[in-house]
Amino acid sequence: MKSNSSKLDGNSDTTDRLRMLPSVDSILNSEEGTALIESYGRDLVLEAVRGALDNARREIATGTNRTPEIFDLLADADRCLKDLLVPTLRPVINASGVIVHTNLGRAPISSAAIAAIRATAATYSTLEYNLAAGERGSRAVHAEKLLTRLTGAEAALVVNNNAAALLLMLTAICQGKEVIISRGQLVEIGGGFRVPDVMAQSGAILVEVGTTNRTHLKDYEQAISDNTAALLIAHHSNYKIIGFTSEPNVRELATLAHNHQLPLLYDQGSGALLDTEKFGMEHEPTIQDGLLNGADVIGFSGDKLVGGPQAGILCGRAGLIKKMKRHPLARAVRADKMCLAALSATLSRFLIGRAVEEVPVWRMISRTIDEIELVAHDWAEFLSIKGLSAEVFAGNSTVGGGSIPGSTLPTRLVAITHMNVTKLASDLRNHEPPVIARIMEDRLLLDPRTVLPGQEQQLLGAIVACS
Repeated sequence: MKSNSSKLDGNSDTTDRLRMLPSVDSILNSEEGTALIESYGRDLVLEAVRGALDNARREIATGTNRTPEIFDLLADADRCLKDLLVPTLRPVINASGVIVHTNLGRAPISSAAIAAIRATAATYSTLEYNLAAGERGSRAVHAEKLLTRLTGAEAALVVNNNAAALLLMLTAICQGKEVIISRGQLVEIGGGFRVPDVMAQSGAILVEVGTTNRTHLKDYEQAISDNTAALLIAHHSNYKIIGFTSEPNVRELATLAHNHQLPLLYDQGSGALLDTEKFGMEHEPTIQDGLLNGADVIGFSGDKLVGGPQAGILCGRAGLIKKMKRHPLARAVRADKMCLAALSATLSRFLIGRAVEEVPVWRMISRTIDEIELVAHDWAEFLSIKGLSAEVFAGNSTVGGGSIPGSTLPTRLVAITHMNVTKLASDLRNHEPPVIARIMEDRLLLDPRTVLPGQEQQLLGAIVACS
């Protein structure tokens, strides 16, 4: 039978070891503590040191034989501070082959757009100042000239995203009145947001016509009433209905709307300004075509096929755009100076005919299969030299981001065979920088199309390090 003295000795030992822990002040005033304060500030370091001491006390209470020194406690505090301050929004290498990858921030912007952001953000700017008049101006003018020149619209307005563009359009033009839309166009966009929900928030009254797969012009015509404010088209930018389907085109709906003195509103979504068929993809209606065919206002994204910053763009008839500019909601959804700077720089690339060469989305779309194949074989050869099993085979890239659904681009994939491909993919995601690839048939696939210039060595180094 054990005596009580052994228990007392154990408690005494624990108490003695707790007393041996350095004080908060001695830790903070040490050379290493002073250096940590210079890096993080006293308040954060004080909190982290107290946390490190609490951890040490818990370890001692559970019977650990180690009594941490000042250096150990500061190392614990340093780890805590780094975990606290490490950015959650981090750059990654996208080797997935999805060009407009919504989860990875859609797509990178051009160097011209980056330069415009830097120049605008680093100093004061003419965001709402008219230099000629020497008085307050309007932020609405900054991208408007470029947009009207590119699209042929009478006027334009930029807000913070396309959902906001749709909300503002419906609120300013249709609040309290009916908007007619085909059932086949009541879409859900990213994050679970649905067109009917956006319409409900706008105060517009939704009138559904037709069926999921077939809607006819007469369905719209029969639904028009004295309380109708507009007809609305929601483009199939993130889904496809195939088979026994039909719906009126933009020109037909515009003619019907105008015959009844109503506007045709068009949520185009993807923001195509170039002919996608020239790059081997399916046809995506352009903004220019929508306006030529009679749409009165078109809303679309600035960060999909435009390849710019997150933005919602409204183009169309001057009277309707003016009504939206003056609506109180416009201030709540307005774009900031960095968005306007980046968007203007991006639009200028289209205007001077340099979008394919300089806007990353279009540079990726236009990469030739020969160029991609050459890169893929170089990667496979390098990885094979490093002892990995890598081969090249034909595959497909996708545009993604709710643009041109079902359309793919031929590519060449580097397939890596690994004894634990799931762990390899996980390790790559946790590498610095993180690498995002895809898995198919127990192989890790890398698509050169979406790996940016200058990232190749980092990518290959990460794969070797994690294998």
